[in-house]
Amino acid sequence: MKLWGGRFGKETEHIVHEFTSSLRFDRRLARQDLRVTKAHALALRECGVLSPEECERVLSALEDMGREVEEDTFPFADDEDVHSAVERVLVERLGEVGAKLRTARSRNDQVAADLRLYLMEETTEILHLLVGLMQVLVELAEENLGVIMPGFTHLQPAQPVLLSHHLLAYFEMFRRDVERFAQARSRMDKCPLGSGALAGVGYPLDRWLLAEELGFGGITSNSMDAVSDRDFAADFLYAAALTSVHLSRLAEEIVLWMNPRFAFLRLDEAYTTGSSLMPQKANPDLAELIRGKTGRMVGHLVSLLVMLKGQPLTYNRDLQEDKEGVFDAAEQLRSMLEITAAALRTAEFDRERMEEAALEGYLNATDLADYLVAKGIPFLMAHEKAGKAVRLCLERGGIPLESLSLDDLRAIDPSFEEDVYRCLSLQECVRARDLPGGTAPGRVEEALREARGWLETESLRLQR
Repeated sequence: MKLWGGRFGKETEHIVHEFTSSLRFDRRLARQDLRVTKAHALALRECGVLSPEECERVLSALEDMGREVEEDTFPFADDEDVHSAVERVLVERLGEVGAKLRTARSRNDQVAADLRLYLMEETTEILHLLVGLMQVLVELAEENLGVIMPGFTHLQPAQPVLLSHHLLAYFEMFRRDVERFAQARSRMDKCPLGSGALAGVGYPLDRWLLAEELGFGGITSNSMDAVSDRDFAADFLYAAALTSVHLSRLAEEIVLWMNPRFAFLRLDEAYTTGSSLMPQKANPDLAELIRGKTGRMVGHLVSLLVMLKGQPLTYNRDLQEDKEGVFDAAEQLRSMLEITAAALRTAEFDRERMEEAALEGYLNATDLADYLVAKGIPFLMAHEKAGKAVRLCLERGGIPLESLSLDDLRAIDPSFEEDVYRCLSLQECVRARDLPGGTAPGRVEEALREARGWLETESLRLQR
């Protein structure tokens, strides 16, 4: 059953129907469409289009249809979309009473409501998964407090940092992702029903009743905007794409750290895969797939933005192309978050290897320059003198800075004294970064306490 057709003297060509039909993918909105239809029935009862008895029949039929959707027995057919399918079944089961449900609504405001509801539910689930991953990161940071590792810039050894500090950097990325999704959800939380096709409807629907029934926090302000707005979907895809980028960065480090050249990290064998040819391999395929899927997630955002940018007001059929990317992004992101958290729960860090690596690459050279600054030498000059000390080490076969004798150092600058060796220890290098946001043990402990408090507050908020 089409929701249109009286004006046409010909049937739609089969290839046209196949090309324009969205039921293949939008059928996953069936649960939301039934909720929207129930709310609409209640609004029609309030404004006298449906009698109380007719409304009860509709609500009973919708309950039955909801069970069928959950049990995957709903009688989808060769329908144009999920809205046509729901309305067809209502009419088949209720006759003229079912046909009254088309009063005072359009697929334009209907699909906008369905998609908002779907994304609000998905966003809530993603927020739970994000918080779960952040809890794993905090637990790992607490378990490994005090472990020193090399920090990198340009993927070259730079300065020593605490492993806990490194892990909490991802906590901060994901905290911003939580904020983005929460903000995106707040902008989804407006009910477009009552907007009709574009101009509003000619029946006294109680739009606030519709919003309350569906759990929306408010109503949209402009009917033309309401039916053509997909900012909320773009918000979701942007938040999903950026979260994926953060997951990809973490995945890349997992790949590097599992490489024997690093040997910082081991994951349980259940979270690695083997090779069909090389029997020794234990590959970080999960992390590699997260990197790969991130390109797909960014592509969904770009696709939606490009699709939206040339559309005049109001609804255009281009908007049918908003859903597949949104559905896939939600599904993929949930999987990526879940698998990352599960894999990291099995993570074992090789503390000795990480500290050994931190002793390589002259990570304490900046501290050597800082030592001279404390002696009154401008940093520009101190930097050059520390560089000369590194050069001397390299010329002697790559010995560490602390292996240079005091005479060697005084030949570079007479300000060096015996206490220079204390400032070159990794522990002292880390302790020296003692300011908010730094890697000093006390600051990292403060950050962990704050992170724990934030997680408790956020977990309680999500439970409400």
